[in-house]
Amino acid sequence: MTDHTSSGCCGQDTPEGGLHIAIIGSGSAAFAAAIQAADNGARVTLIEGGDLIGGTCVNIGCVPSKITIRAAHLAHLQAHHPFAGLSHQRPAVDRAALVEQQQARVAELRRAKYENILAQNPAIRLVRGWARFQDAHALAVEGPEGTVQTVAADRILVATGASAHVPDIPGLAQTPYWTSTEALVARELPRRLLVLGGSVVAVELAQAFRRLGSEVTVLARSTLLSREDPALGAALQSVFEAEGIQVRTRTVPQAVGHDGKDFVLELPGGELRGDRLLVATGRAPNTARLDLARAGVRTDACGAIVVDTRLRTNVPHIYAAGDCTDRPQYVYVAAAAGTRAAINMTGGEAELDLSTMPAVVFTDPQVATVGLREDQARTEGLAVESRTLPLDAVPRALANFDTRGFIKLVAEKGSGRLLGCQALAAEGGEIIQAAALALRNRMTVAELSAQLFPYLTMVEGLKLCAQTFAKDVDRLSCCAG
Repeated sequence: MTDHTSSGCCGQDTPEGGLHIAIIGSGSAAFAAAIQAADNGARVTLIEGGDLIGGTCVNIGCVPSKITIRAAHLAHLQAHHPFAGLSHQRPAVDRAALVEQQQARVAELRRAKYENILAQNPAIRLVRGWARFQDAHALAVEGPEGTVQTVAADRILVATGASAHVPDIPGLAQTPYWTSTEALVARELPRRLLVLGGSVVAVELAQAFRRLGSEVTVLARSTLLSREDPALGAALQSVFEAEGIQVRTRTVPQAVGHDGKDFVLELPGGELRGDRLLVATGRAPNTARLDLARAGVRTDACGAIVVDTRLRTNVPHIYAAGDCTDRPQYVYVAAAAGTRAAINMTGGEAELDLSTMPAVVFTDPQVATVGLREDQARTEGLAVESRTLPLDAVPRALANFDTRGFIKLVAEKGSGRLLGCQALAAEGGEIIQAAALALRNRMTVAELSAQLFPYLTMVEGLKLCAQTFAKDVDRLSCCAG
């Protein structure tokens, strides 16, 4: 039976009886599900084994990384802005002060968005401890002092998130490498930072540390952002190299060592040294310690829980949401999945539709995508056409004296129906949501080009790019309709 008397519980006592849902984890997916399930009349037991509630995003991911990136952006502008008549100066960087401010904001958001919610919602109770399946209906929860209690529930949601993946490179595990967790709270800037990886976390933090004053070398197994349109990675590499970041593509160290002072990476062409090494080679689902096999829950080759569009596993009453599943690892996907899982666990019917899911990489310029790439559309058997608009054709980019990047639209040939958008642009994350809404509403490029867009804005680039399917924008007047 479920233990409702543990000293590790938070919140007021709730009435016994009614639907009981156990949720393993306390991040965005878990809390979204807990709130929705409680609103729908369920009793919720939230189980967390770590020291902090709130999961990756607020504690060690989205929030601290975006604060660091914003600070680095402002430091870069002081030294490298494009405006005549304004002096340039490299700011003094007090990394310890930046981290202190950053972590204060992290704690503030954790209190407001997680701890206070628990205190205010008597239907949600927190049990501290690490959960594992005893069988398909019961969890064994080992508390901080080694005590074990059993939690049984009508429905179970697994929302345990993911952790940094560390590649199996000889010697690496024996060195004091960083993951993004350590890098984001480091109180001193490295003089020479080596970054292993070429995906989102790697490129975001590589640029941020470079702009704060570190010498940075990126080593990518393939290319930068290799899962995206190749033009995005190639253009971002050019941006990085212009800022003094060394980029080595198709490079994997043969071995990694640490001599007490420096990291030493053995490469095919010799060795590379740095005083810090950031390993940012992706994230792996936190499922190994759950004993999922005892419940019969299926995972893929990477350990991610396989779910359908309603967040159901292959076991009817067990659901999963967030980064521990085979869905894309974005916090807003996790939260949406948690809400929909809770609706379904309480008798409703809700699906997670990712067909128009926008994604943003917070480099400068930002990389933003939604929908299908050209190659994906062709793989699906669609006849496609595309247009790419360089940012020197966007008036706002000209006014900003920053024309790095492009906007690309992919459409179905004949009908003109918008299929996808890829952008490398300042404020790309703001641009892409307009493209996502156009995709959701099955707009054509002709319909998109006929919309009113405010002038001067970066998002006007969507309209201009859409116009290039039928017109030469170089022959249009400023803000031509």
